[in-house]
Amino acid sequence: MLRPWQHEPPSDLDQQVFEALVPADHYLRRVKAALDFELLRPILAECYPSRTGRPAVEPVLLLKLEFLEYHYNLSDREVIGQAGVNVAFRFFLDLSLHSGLPHHTLLTYFRERLGTEQHRRVFEAVVAQARRHGLVKDRLRLKDATHIIANIAIPSTIQLLAQTREQVLAAAEPQWSEWVAEQRQRAADLHVTTESVPDAERLLQRVTHLRQIVAELEERLDVQQAQAEGQEAERLCQALQLAHRVLADREERKKGDKVDKVISIHDPEARTAKHGDWYDGYLLDVAADADSEIITALNVLPANGDEGADAATLIAQEEQAHGNDVKTLSMDGAGFRGKVLRELTDPQGLSLEVITPPPPERDATVFRPEAFTLDAQGEELTCPNGQKTRRRTYSPRENGWRFRFSTKQCRSCPLRAQCLEKPQKRGPRVVVKNDYEADYQRARAKAQTPQYARVRKEHPKIERKLGEMVRWHRARRARYWGGAKVLVQGLLTAVAVNVKRIVHLLAVVPEAAAGMVRAEFATQR
Repeated sequence: MLRPWQHEPPSDLDQQVFEALVPADHYLRRVKAALDFELLRPILAECYPSRTGRPAVEPVLLLKLEFLEYHYNLSDREVIGQAGVNVAFRFFLDLSLHSGLPHHTLLTYFRERLGTEQHRRVFEAVVAQARRHGLVKDRLRLKDATHIIANIAIPSTIQLLAQTREQVLAAAEPQWSEWVAEQRQRAADLHVTTESVPDAERLLQRVTHLRQIVAELEERLDVQQAQAEGQEAERLCQALQLAHRVLADREERKKGDKVDKVISIHDPEARTAKHGDWYDGYLLDVAADADSEIITALNVLPANGDEGADAATLIAQEEQAHGNDVKTLSMDGAGFRGKVLRELTDPQGLSLEVITPPPPERDATVFRPEAFTLDAQGEELTCPNGQKTRRRTYSPRENGWRFRFSTKQCRSCPLRAQCLEKPQKRGPRVVVKNDYEADYQRARAKAQTPQYARVRKEHPKIERKLGEMVRWHRARRARYWGGAKVLVQGLLTAVAVNVKRIVHLLAVVPEAAAGMVRAEFATQR
């Protein structure tokens, strides 16, 4: 139950202590002057029942503690410890020198209570305050991503299977303890009997055992569905779903199939990908205003997530939250994909002007696909020599139709040397007409304009912003398990970074400190 904030306000003596010990231009004084945390209270109040439950600890106080934690790179325990002895913290928290503090574990429950949705709204409310100050413009957004290393130890494949099996058995034990004991004994026997066999055989036998466990448990659930209720049943279903994903990773795949392997049962959403070097974890995807360098949108993806496609998500989130209309988006080479370009530039959708560097084109030794002409219906292709073909198959991997000329048409063609990379060999020309060919041509043409050059000079701002989050606020490593909690970490980090930027741009110094303003603030705009 949320009640009015009942606390002991700072006394006159407390205020004298704050004036004496907290410098007039202290960062936390400037934060209090620049940002109104009380405006965030309605967002927090939605997470509490109005009339039921135990009286809650003041949520704005807990939110301020979260801010201090992420600005100063502290743990839950450390921020409470600092608030007990740090006078500047108590001044910022509006606590007297004798006010008590919540237990550090309450910050964990507070994060869970707010979840990703309310934390995102808090982040958006901070950006909204910056917009009211006139800091955030809609001229240009800069987007980039960096990697987050998951807070897990990566097991071997055999260990992962063993951990998955134990998780399933532990979830089934409350209902079928005798059967679970039998399966554990079988697993122990399997460990002994396969100790000297090749790793491939050991892995195969463990996969087979796990499949049998999953299949039998699913049969038991069908028979005893009436008993499968409550948290125990939910836990078992989640364990079975994870086991299916782990087993699916062991199946053979066709060449070209996307690999999306579970690497840990503790953090099943983390993935393996390459960002400079191979790593296990997530992608922190960020969009920032080019004028103020304030982060306007943020998302967390699995390490192998589609960074390019996430650009539309970031812009849509911002425009939905603030009702604004972003004009231009600058992003790296991940945005040079036909589907991404079309979605971002669609006049009926986001209608953005996209600035993205095209990949270097190979020297043209033969006619490019652009030299071949499609008819109005897109069914007949004409080559530079005037030959036509309707033989085509659609290639989803290449996002287009593969047109094939006949060997007879190409055999005696006078342009054969200009059309085929190896004209001495038999075989006709195959041409792929990409569905997004026009989008690529527009993006390449834009890359030759003065506007492109100006925007790309501004793009390093987003790289410096990511560097700030990583270097000064520990955004490189995940504090928690699971994509949702890592997203909360990213949002709170962005709040801390944005508040710092807002204070800097506003150059807010309390009036009482007018005579103590440092020269660097006196010269700021």
